[in-house]
Amino acid sequence: MYCPESTVILLSTTVLGNVLQPFHFRAGTMSKLPKFEIELPAAPKSTKVNLSERDIAMATIYAQLYVLFLRHHSRTSNSTGAEVVLYHLPREGACKKMHILKLNRTGKFALNVVDNLVVVHHQDTETSVIFDIKLRGESDGTVTFHHPVLPARSIQPYQIPVAGPAPVTSQSPVPCKLYSSSWIVFQPDIIISASQGYLWNLQVKLQPIVNLLPDKGRLMDFLLQRKECKMVILSVCSQMLTESDRATLPVIATVFDKLNHEYKKYLDAEQSYTMAVETGQSRSSPLLKRPVRTQAVVDQSDMYTHVLSVFTEKKEMPHKFVISVLMEYIRSLNQFQIAVQHYLHELVIKTLVQHNLFYMLHQFLQYHVLSDSKPLACLLLSLESFYPPAHQLSLDMLKMLRSRLKTKCFSTLYFVFLNSETRDCEETLVLHQENTVKNMLLFSNRRLETKL
Repeated sequence: MYCPESTVILLSTTVLGNVLQPFHFRAGTMSKLPKFEIELPAAPKSTKVNLSERDIAMATIYAQLYVLFLRHHSRTSNSTGAEVVLYHLPREGACKKMHILKLNRTGKFALNVVDNLVVVHHQDTETSVIFDIKLRGESDGTVTFHHPVLPARSIQPYQIPVAGPAPVTSQSPVPCKLYSSSWIVFQPDIIISASQGYLWNLQVKLQPIVNLLPDKGRLMDFLLQRKECKMVILSVCSQMLTESDRATLPVIATVFDKLNHEYKKYLDAEQSYTMAVETGQSRSSPLLKRPVRTQAVVDQSDMYTHVLSVFTEKKEMPHKFVISVLMEYIRSLNQFQIAVQHYLHELVIKTLVQHNLFYMLHQFLQYHVLSDSKPLACLLLSLESFYPPAHQLSLDMLKMLRSRLKTKCFSTLYFVFLNSETRDCEETLVLHQENTVKNMLLFSNRRLETKL
């Protein structure tokens, strides 16, 4: 069995076929990797269980190569149904059994890997189940057991158009037979119908999954690992802020924290890359690459444009809930040490003013819940006609910003002066040491001349 994506070939070396020898091909060379044994299901002594090629697959999942073994009977007596065993095959080191996917059913199965998801097709029920090994499972210390992420669902029906002359093509299309016994599956995402002569690429639609996973935290963990996830994530955030599907504040906080955790990881990676480029480390390390901004990075502008600004316009929402959601998002940004953009603070202020909550606005500014900034000060100045104290608050904020700027400039100048003074002292010390050495040498020469 050969995997072109990882350029690894698997060879069977025993009678039972369960001892596999992997070889890795790269740049015209072949490397022999450590062989490993596939654990076959338990069977009576009178019968021998051989490893069949159709029960083995190789695929790259989350940038790691795995050997997938479809075990039709569990090795444990208290467990019924088939399972998929994932063996991690590293470039260096021994192959290890890492994950077991519990199918809880028997029959004929086929495997695909789509968007880092293991999709298992069951012919008898004509359904498919999805597994995500990144989600939390049950671990016994060495192996993690996973259950399907979603309830079993069928592949979307496909209508085969009738080809031929115009009078014939007016006939209604023929429905494709799903989960046919003539299906042939190739990794990672190819399904071939030999009887009908069609080849498909399997895809996983994310939007319908939103209503199948009620746990918003687990849903976010699932979506953040998918390639085309941003718009679906934003739709989930909007949905949980609607009157009909309104989530509780702890759930909303969990979602915000998960989003900002990914956001912060990207910002840190970008900052590390920028510093490496500025210090010249990128030249000495050619493997250093600019971090890729995936769709899992949902920044403040995304949330403001697609979720929060639309949310604040909803008249039916209680204003206390609206303000709580805005402050929860700002709290999450602060928790991950992400600088809050001024337009989020402006959105909070406009919402407070709209509902005449000036006392709360005053407290937020007084206790620096809303960070000082020039745009914020200008906004406060424009609110003087609605709230007269806003004029003084604006002036105080501008004075505070000016004072901080002066302090920063003074600190910078002092630092430059200190560096200059230190450099002068070092030069004086070096000169003094050189003079001392010269005087000692001169004194030694004079004593030597006197003795001679």
